[in-house]
Amino acid sequence: MSKIPNLQALRNVSELKYVNADNVTRYRAIMRFLYQQYQRLNYWLKPEQVYHGLMTWDLLKNYTLEQCQIDLEQLVEWRNLTSRHDGGRAVTVEEYLRKKSQYLITPYSIEIERLLENLETVRGYGGSLEPTLFDTIAETLFTIREKSGVYASGEALDIWNTLYESFQKLHEASVDYIASLQTGMAEELMATDAFLLYKDSITQYLQDFIQALQRRSYKIEGSLNRITIRVRDIFLNAVVSDEWRIPKLEETVSKEQYYDELLDKWDGLCRWFIGENGSGSELMLLERASKDAIVKMVRSALRIQERKRSSISRRKELDYLGQWFYRIQELETAHKLAAYAFGLFLARHLQGEDTRESDSQEMSMWTEVPISRTLRSRSRKRNERQDTEAILDHTPKKEQLREAFMQQHKQELQFLIKMVAAEEISVSELGLVATVTRLQILDWIGRCNASATSSFQTPEGIEIHVRQPLNQQRTTLLSEDGKLELLNYKFIFAVINETAWNELLEWLDS
Repeated sequence: MSKIPNLQALRNVSELKYVNADNVTRYRAIMRFLYQQYQRLNYWLKPEQVYHGLMTWDLLKNYTLEQCQIDLEQLVEWRNLTSRHDGGRAVTVEEYLRKKSQYLITPYSIEIERLLENLETVRGYGGSLEPTLFDTIAETLFTIREKSGVYASGEALDIWNTLYESFQKLHEASVDYIASLQTGMAEELMATDAFLLYKDSITQYLQDFIQALQRRSYKIEGSLNRITIRVRDIFLNAVVSDEWRIPKLEETVSKEQYYDELLDKWDGLCRWFIGENGSGSELMLLERASKDAIVKMVRSALRIQERKRSSISRRKELDYLGQWFYRIQELETAHKLAAYAFGLFLARHLQGEDTRESDSQEMSMWTEVPISRTLRSRSRKRNERQDTEAILDHTPKKEQLREAFMQQHKQELQFLIKMVAAEEISVSELGLVATVTRLQILDWIGRCNASATSSFQTPEGIEIHVRQPLNQQRTTLLSEDGKLELLNYKFIFAVINETAWNELLEWLDS
């Protein structure tokens, strides 16, 4: 349930008036200068310092110190600045007669300037998909569960900051990245031939994220379900205590208000991973959006390829194929070539009871007794109601396919473990490999060649880097289904994510 704003939160924000005021250039210049000085630890500034700083930028023409003084007072009235009397001694009569003040930018205005500074660099949604954040969140929740309320001084606050910052970054970065795939620019790119260069890398990037999400999200859900209300309340109270140990001179919220804010954030974290009142979680929506993005890109790539194929003339290929058929002497060889070139033609299935009156092989099919078969009308008009047929149960077939897939997956992972143990290996050193392993090696080579760094990271936390041989040396890869001549690539394996790799080893052992 979202937090209900109070009347103070819905007030008129006078601090934003300078952003769209008549003399916006002057006000924005003053605020940006004060913000930069604040970052350099220069807090209270005199009008003369502000004026001379603006003049060095050479942006305001015919600007005077008196105008600068008026603008500063206007910003004080809008609560963008705080002023105090300057008790220094006056050197000239003008300084004595002029109201002497010093100015400090307010916290509200600091956030506004920080926001405006960030907006200047916005070029799109941006974002990224970082599977390692799932590990950080899972480990932090596991720590909270294991601690069971026993925290050292400042430990609970550090755990909370790590947990919520990782959750915020995961949510915002992933949502922004998925949104970037839905923009008009992305739609235009997906309609061009240049998209084919990005399709494989983006699709693999999304698939790796989905695999990491599916493998590690259950740990987060399990930890959240096992953290009782008592353990949660003890942890949040420890966070409040750690926060209140930090000395603060200015007014802040009460402990009760701060605790309520932490509780709202915790509930938001639970809703994101688990859901609420039987409804789907935000994590499920993110997974579905990622899968939809993959489907969308694959369909776009298919449309581009079909369009390219439709515009290519096949005359030379067909002429070459026709001459090939002409040179063949045996009919059986011609049948094999036709099967390779065209595949199976559309077949028509004739169903009926064979009631032949003669067993003679010389009897023509045209003299056979016809087989009567009632055809169902294809009219869109409503037919007579027929009894429904039961849904066929394909569970044994599904289990068989699942078992075959898991067996192949384990074979690929076992080969990956063997390669990680070797650290470096060339194609010529592999020896005889299985068909599944040959496909796996070719997939690694293709993904590395498509990457600008000639490397990629697997969902298991392994970075695979490929180096091309010197002098374009070639070798033969021996496989159970034949021989393949290719460059003698060298593979380099490195463990990047120890947590994901250890989880894989434990899963294989079990």
